[in-house]
Amino acid sequence: MKPEPSTTTETIEEKKEQWEEEAEEEEDDEPDEWDQRIINTGCHKENLKLQLCHADTGDWRQCTKELQAFKECWDKNKNNERTSTVDN
Repeated sequence: MKPEPSTTTETIEEKKEQWEEEAEEEEDDEPDEWDQRIINTGCHKENLKLQLCHADTGDWRQCTKELQAFKECWDKNKNNERTSTVDN
């Protein structure tokens, strides 16, 4: 007797889906390079709040409170020195 092709195919497809899901989970477990840079500033929470404010309002001018909190955090953590940026 030959095995039913659909059963074999389904098993392969199920395994493929499982592997893809596991690969996605592995990727989501660790921050990407951009996220890691933000985390390293010590201001990732403030950055997230600022980004969410802009996403919600679509207008940076409505996010002055979040922007000020981010700036204070940035200064407190001496990120200008760490990143060698220059104030204009």
